[in-house]
Amino acid sequence: MDFLKLLNSIDSLIWGPPLLVLLVGTGIYFTIRLGLIQIVKLPKALKLIFKAENNGSGDISSFGALCTALAATIGTGNIVGVATAIKAGGPGALFWMWLAAFFGMATKYSEGLLAIKFRTKDSKGQVSGGPMYYIVNGMGQKWKPLAIFFAISGILVALLGIGTFSQVNSITDAVNSSFGISPKIVAVILAVLVALVVFGGLQSISNVSTKIVPFMTVAYIAICLVILVSSYNLIPQTFALIFKSAFTGQAAAGGFLGATVAMAIRNGIARGVFSNESGLGSAPIAAAAAKTQWPAEQGLISMTGTFIDSIIICTLTGVSLIITGVWQGDLNGAVMTQAAFASVLPNIGPLFLTVSLSLFAFTTILGWSYYGERCFEFLFGANKINIFRCLFVAMVLLGGFLKLEMVWVIADIVNGLMALPNLIALLALSPVVVSETKLYMDNLKSLNKSQNQHII
Repeated sequence: MDFLKLLNSIDSLIWGPPLLVLLVGTGIYFTIRLGLIQIVKLPKALKLIFKAENNGSGDISSFGALCTALAATIGTGNIVGVATAIKAGGPGALFWMWLAAFFGMATKYSEGLLAIKFRTKDSKGQVSGGPMYYIVNGMGQKWKPLAIFFAISGILVALLGIGTFSQVNSITDAVNSSFGISPKIVAVILAVLVALVVFGGLQSISNVSTKIVPFMTVAYIAICLVILVSSYNLIPQTFALIFKSAFTGQAAAGGFLGATVAMAIRNGIARGVFSNESGLGSAPIAAAAAKTQWPAEQGLISMTGTFIDSIIICTLTGVSLIITGVWQGDLNGAVMTQAAFASVLPNIGPLFLTVSLSLFAFTTILGWSYYGERCFEFLFGANKINIFRCLFVAMVLLGGFLKLEMVWVIADIVNGLMALPNLIALLALSPVVVSETKLYMDNLKSLNKSQNQHII
């Protein structure tokens, strides 16, 4: 067995049923413990995105923290990942993606809450938080090896995986196919742009994210809605096919022999988690920097990230692929999504997807630069952060010159390894999540009561 086959075997083992069951199981556990918080408090959470008071200690607004987290999650997973899941698992994969997202919202809530509860400040006065801090500050110093394991995995994912190569390759390939510009030239320009933002720190990353992410999200949703409206009469049967395929499997005409229920479940859950990152421990690093005094408040805001990413954007992408019928052909990945857009908007569609993919991938690079930076700071101190930033920009540059399958597999492995210490910490600190939630909800009740008395 060669080294690449060995890595693929390790990758399949890590991303096998045990991790997927643990990821979804953690979400189910918190859903029960928190009384279906993702349904009961979703309206409140959506209001908080724009109306949070931002009156606590932090580096950026709650909206800025959400956009930074969304910058890292809304990317190739929403466009390429959904297409890959449906191609391999059939339309039913979308149902299992919804299921993973639904329970993932409770997990993401818990991550955001703990990020605020156990955050600290580095030697330069900047807020630091995330799984490595809620492991050490919440579970105790004896658990520091677990925190170190998470931080090392986070750095490797930022430098070798989601943060650099996969995103850079997506951008260079898309720009090259649409405009004929050399991947090497694109990589150089990209590295310069990333350096200009990254060396400005979190404020700079947040400023760019709050401008690009909302605009591109709304534009992408609008284009998908145009596709759905153009075939509105097929919407009922499309959803019927999704639900039927989730439990019976569905064969594609030309793409593959047949998608079993097991394939639909595995691909839907795995790609769903990969897209919204619930349970991986990345988003709470950004959430920790939010200006809020209530951990549960940021938990609610963080929860909307999974809702926007998977319930809205992944759904629109998936339904567009199914309703246009492109999932039944020989295409896959971004090309399949491009074909869906082109079928309704022949000229604008493919060009828009190229721009969307490029901007989403660019903001993902920025989000992951911050995640990697905070993990690096945890291990080596704030004074050495510029070393990481230089390494990160170098990896972005290399992304246009390298296409190593081995790097992609290694990235997938360390991405899975991030989740393990985070999920252990979430379950261990679940009593804190429950008590902080009760504290916040009691405060909301007393505020509402006083306001009602004032009106009377």
